[in-house]
Amino acid sequence: MTTAAAKALLNDEQLLRYSRQIFLPEIDVEGQQRLLRSKVMVLGLGGLGSPISMYLASSGVGQLVVVDPDQVELSNLQRQIVHSSDALGMEKVASAKRTLNGLNPDVDIVTHNRRLSEAELIEAARGADVVVDGTDNFDARFTINRACHAAGKPLVSGAVVRMEGQVSVYRFDQPGGPCYNCLYPESNTAPAGQGERSSWQNCSETGVLASVAGIIGCIQATEVVKLLLGIGEVLSGRLLLLDARTMEWNTVGLRKDPQCSVCGTE
Repeated sequence: MTTAAAKALLNDEQLLRYSRQIFLPEIDVEGQQRLLRSKVMVLGLGGLGSPISMYLASSGVGQLVVVDPDQVELSNLQRQIVHSSDALGMEKVASAKRTLNGLNPDVDIVTHNRRLSEAELIEAARGADVVVDGTDNFDARFTINRACHAAGKPLVSGAVVRMEGQVSVYRFDQPGGPCYNCLYPESNTAPAGQGERSSWQNCSETGVLASVAGIIGCIQATEVVKLLLGIGEVLSGRLLLLDARTMEWNTVGLRKDPQCSVCGTE
């Protein structure tokens, strides 16, 4: 498609709304059209899912499937910026849909106000271009990892606690890469306070600085857009770590575990 033909498919309001992205040579009008045709599933509408969903909506992702079984509580509002004080007691998906449609009426918001079974997650992942994990517990992350592996769809995974955060991308649409279970084996049953998982309990147990959740969620949204457009280098095979106390970033290489119970070959 020529640039002129692609531009003709965007109305004047869309050309103005997305103009700052269209100026980027990596995106242009054709890339914006691709975003408008894309479908992303966001799991969790908390501290991570809030900036993820808001930036994906404002960027012009055509359809967002948002999943969260909870209602908005007062303790959420410190960091879950997709919700507001007048949404207290509302379903999080309904609150988020109201905010996201206010940001960008172009975006189709599909909501699920319940926990999806693993079979339902697999089916939903198959219908998405990218899946984003914004949940806050290991059980959910393991299930999402298995579902995306089974569906063969890329997973953008993030976590935040206290003043620390981490992000990685698992390319289940390509062979040979690691998965979340390679990083944190589900079989690791170390009790709290022992083992690799002890420092990554959910924020309701340990607390979290709101802005750190925003930083990690924004990185996840950026990785989603890069995946949708096929631009740059995503965090595949790499774990990006943030320590906001010292504002230091580190990148750790991830390798596929041949004996992984999800993606292993042995």
